[in-house]
Amino acid sequence: MTVCIDNSQHPLIIDSGAHCSIVATNCLDNHFPNWEKQLLPTKAKNFESASGKITSIGTIIKEIIIPHRKGNIGLNPQFVVLDDSHIQGFLLGTNYQRMYGIDIYNSRNRHITIGTNKEKKF
Repeated sequence: MTVCIDNSQHPLIIDSGAHCSIVATNCLDNHFPNWEKQLLPTKAKNFESASGKITSIGTIIKEIIIPHRKGNIGLNPQFVVLDDSHIQGFLLGTNYQRMYGIDIYNSRNRHITIGTNKEKKF
């Protein structure tokens, strides 16, 4: 899905298998100058993935705007910043999917809903 972050479009992966929301330093380096000034400390430094261990250097909060013809949705998730990941874009994990009430439907017409309005499909 394409979302708006800092007035530009970026890919957002909604991953029902990821516990936390993450972004790689290479994505931040390519699109957000001076992102290091927004870096916050994190308690957990090492994470496990299907491809092995990955290292966190902190967290960053980015406002995400999900465009919709019936009105945009704004989210403010905190992403774990990974130094050694090859993820392209931002990955929204189950921590914020539960917080914002995001439901993923894998029926014939794939879509997601956010919050209690199940008629507003993305």
